[in-house]
Amino acid sequence: MALVRPSVHPIEAPPLTDNALPRARMKDVQGMPGTLGGLALRVFQFVFAALALVVMATTSDFPSVTAFRYLVAAVSLQSMWSLSLAIADIYAILVRRSFRNSRFVSLFSIGDGITSTLTFAASCASAGITVLIGNDLNDCAQNHCSRFEIATAMAFMSWFAASPSFLLNFWTLAAK
Repeated sequence: MALVRPSVHPIEAPPLTDNALPRARMKDVQGMPGTLGGLALRVFQFVFAALALVVMATTSDFPSVTAFRYLVAAVSLQSMWSLSLAIADIYAILVRRSFRNSRFVSLFSIGDGITSTLTFAASCASAGITVLIGNDLNDCAQNHCSRFEIATAMAFMSWFAASPSFLLNFWTLAAK
């Protein structure tokens, strides 16, 4: 193969290699791990999951329904996961580094996928039981329907904050 030599500038042409194009780094999109947007999403996940946990735990009869116990377990896991990754985001922001290691990003992506799926499933199950108790059985006078509804709404809000985190982590992993 004949090499084309530059005719305007008298410099040598660089040698041809298999990896002629350097890999470009993707810009940090707000919401990715190690950014302020990512930290904000983690804080919202933690706050909403913790509120759901506190509201559900203050009721005396939540252990009698399996879906409510599942909600407590799911938002407990979500709050611990979000808090630990919020601490990692704070560290990354303070040292001015972003998470580029594919092992870290894959761990974050898998963890976000699992916790957001569990939170969404628990929220849906709790919403179904809350509708059953309130509308179908008309038994809200004896139960804590308003607290169950608030805890379910907070769990859904936690899921709404966890979904963008999962999608952005997965996108970062796929872009590598």
